[in-house]
Amino acid sequence: MDRSSEIADFLRSRRAAITPEGAGLPFDGRTRRVPGLRRDEVARLAGVSTEYYTRLEQGRGGSPSPEVVEALARALQLNPSEREHLTNLLVRPADARRAPVSPQRVRPGLHLMLHTLEHVPAFILGRRTDVLASNRLAREVLTDFDALPAPRRNLALYYLLDPQARERVGDWARIAAETVAVLRLEAGRHPHDRQLADLVGELTLKSPEFSTWWNDHRVLRRTHGAKTYHHPLVGDLHFSYESFQTPGDVDQTLCVYNVEPGSATAQALQLLTSWTAPQQQAHPRPEPHTPTTGAP
Repeated sequence: MDRSSEIADFLRSRRAAITPEGAGLPFDGRTRRVPGLRRDEVARLAGVSTEYYTRLEQGRGGSPSPEVVEALARALQLNPSEREHLTNLLVRPADARRAPVSPQRVRPGLHLMLHTLEHVPAFILGRRTDVLASNRLAREVLTDFDALPAPRRNLALYYLLDPQARERVGDWARIAAETVAVLRLEAGRHPHDRQLADLVGELTLKSPEFSTWWNDHRVLRRTHGAKTYHHPLVGDLHFSYESFQTPGDVDQTLCVYNVEPGSATAQALQLLTSWTAPQQQAHPRPEPHTPTTGAP
């Protein structure tokens, strides 16, 4: 990722999203050829000179102080994920940005945690949304990541390129777009990650929607929310997910899909647990249900 281009495109996209009225600026009578704030208006709101802001937007402003970054974040009304991305783009030292990216490993204690959480889907994401580890219910509800070649165990590849995902994931477009925004945030943190660049290239070529979502420069760090999946055996499953950075590795995230005790989803997961257990269970795994029409 070219740092100067990324800074320019991100700042332009954010100031284009804010109206002068939304920023609390009075109407100046000038005709606007493009929507959003002008450079001089952002500079005035941030308390810096127009010349300096222009250099920043062109990637020629050096490394601004944290106070300047915070002022720009306030002026552009950035959310926490966008503030993190702006800091990654403007402040992180060049030597750290070019540090080699080492392979990720999940420590035994986290594998044990996934096993302990066997009553709900849970998995660990690494850089680039790589699925580093998953429990049985995660592989049953989403897809069997363990059955895939290691380079293909990736959540973005699943959501955007696997036809099954469009059938299984409720509100697919929203979830897929959010995953692209997660990759955008990753690109700001690891701009020299060759594998990330290859992933973006593949998604650009193979996903009809990816380029549109990538080019809107939305960024997102997932923390919590709601998801729905449709399982071919037990129907719709509703989850409240929580995401946690794992201690000792800020590039690993534990994702847990929680369910309401006693809910239909909890009961469905109990059935899936019995059908996917390694030992022979009393309840055989049924065939997928095919809806029928007309009289039986």
